[in-house]
Amino acid sequence: MQTLGLVILVIVALGFDFTNGFNDAANAIAMSVSTRALTPRVALALAAVFNLAGALVSTKVANTVGSIITTPTTSAGLLIVFAAVVGAIAWNLIVWRVGLPSSSTHALIGGLCGAALASKGHVNWHAVLTKVVIPMVASPLVGLSLGFLAMLALLWTFRRANPRDVNVGFRIGQRLSSCAMAFGHGLQDAQKTMGVITLALVVTHHLSVFVVPLWVKLACAFAISAGTATGGFRIMRTLGRRVFKLDNAAAFAAQTVASAVLLTTAYAYAAPVSTTHVTTSTVMGVGATRKLSAVRWGVAGNIVTAWILTLPAAGLMAAATFKLLHLFIA
Repeated sequence: MQTLGLVILVIVALGFDFTNGFNDAANAIAMSVSTRALTPRVALALAAVFNLAGALVSTKVANTVGSIITTPTTSAGLLIVFAAVVGAIAWNLIVWRVGLPSSSTHALIGGLCGAALASKGHVNWHAVLTKVVIPMVASPLVGLSLGFLAMLALLWTFRRANPRDVNVGFRIGQRLSSCAMAFGHGLQDAQKTMGVITLALVVTHHLSVFVVPLWVKLACAFAISAGTATGGFRIMRTLGRRVFKLDNAAAFAAQTVASAVLLTTAYAYAAPVSTTHVTTSTVMGVGATRKLSAVRWGVAGNIVTAWILTLPAAGLMAAATFKLLHLFIA
């Protein structure tokens, strides 16, 4: 019975990874598509390939996700992890339906915390604070600031250059920055599902220590890559056009800064930051260099509202899922 439960959880977790791919696909490609540096089909194909590559190079973020809660090594522990993933998927689908670039990362973390609390389990609040909440607040601020400074530097450096030549150069540069963004997305987001599946393997005694198996890495990498390949055009419109009308130079600056933040947080701090938070904040920072009114702050405000709601909303959905399942199983 427990083995069957584990198989179901793995399938559902990979489903979450898939929804993460199409929910966050816009982060890597919206800017290049909106500036016509890449066609949607080519952009999605590149994003899928580099998502796959990024997912296979590290497990630091997966280890952090696995340390968020302590679950009993019983069927109840498996139920906690299952409810967490279901809660995260439910929230992902809601924000995708309304076209808001919310955070799959924080949906999953919120789901883990909500399910653990509903089961009267243990939440590692120190890890939540230092690895989730502080990076959740800091990473958008860093993205906003560095996006602003990077765009100022580009405007100053190329102030006397021929606009046509500059536009062509940045259009080529965008193709590289899009690949870097997709790599960072795979490095960050696929690992979160790896962490959940590995936690379930530990709970069910299939692993004695928390070490991500190769088959888990491959399964999560292919799931998020497949999700990305299906696209996220609804969210792409919000990020690529409605927040700030991007040109090639602005898109290149935003993507370069965002990918640098994602890579740094994953390798140096093992912090599961939100690719959505980072990307959207860099777009705002870049847009603010033109004039504050160039950024559609009303749209940005709606996005921030979704960010704030994600942790508690996914937590409540996961808690409700745990209670409902526990009622029937018990």
